[in-house]
Amino acid sequence: MNSRSKTAVISPMLVVGETLVHNLLFIVITQVDLKGEQVEPTALNDQAEKVVEHFPVAVILERREAKSQWVDYVWSAVGVTVGSQDHLPRREAQLVHEEEGVQHYLYGGLQVALYVDQCESYYHNMMTETPRCYIVAYDAEESGTGMPEPFLVTMSFDEAHCYLEAEGEVYSVDVPPELYRWTEDYVLAHYVAEKKKKRKLVDWKKQGRERAS
Repeated sequence: MNSRSKTAVISPMLVVGETLVHNLLFIVITQVDLKGEQVEPTALNDQAEKVVEHFPVAVILERREAKSQWVDYVWSAVGVTVGSQDHLPRREAQLVHEEEGVQHYLYGGLQVALYVDQCESYYHNMMTETPRCYIVAYDAEESGTGMPEPFLVTMSFDEAHCYLEAEGEVYSVDVPPELYRWTEDYVLAHYVAEKKKKRKLVDWKKQGRERAS
């Protein structure tokens, strides 16, 4: 192994190695409940009793050496891991992997919160071929730490888009399977998608004749 390569084991859910967190950036998602048959109302009621509304997460931030004379580094968010990460400092970044000019930091102390009025956005996100988790952060200059500072992780594109329109720093990453299943349970418990209705075609010629008569 290269002497510059460092590997750390953070938790059973997070193993950072030379290819980085296989269970963060490689996911296989089963979407049977939302894309399959309709769930019976009784099942929805049972589901609602089990669903919690907050889910602890940590964000993986990546720093790369910039090929530019104007900036030294380029920052991005490359993944989300689930779990409380109680052993990590809250709202602080911890270096977990470094190799050939690329560093990965784990930023803990965050939670995903779900809200009933955002269920439609969660639903449409999860019905896409590649559901996304959105990370909103103060940029490196604004944070005062020299690195982005995540303050919101959401499954709602609408919520993330509000910050994007306000020129906030918004990243889009893959959804960990555990977070997907939890959000799916919440949507099944609180949301019923409206069936699309076909608009009745108007016979404009007939209406014109009726007006003329």
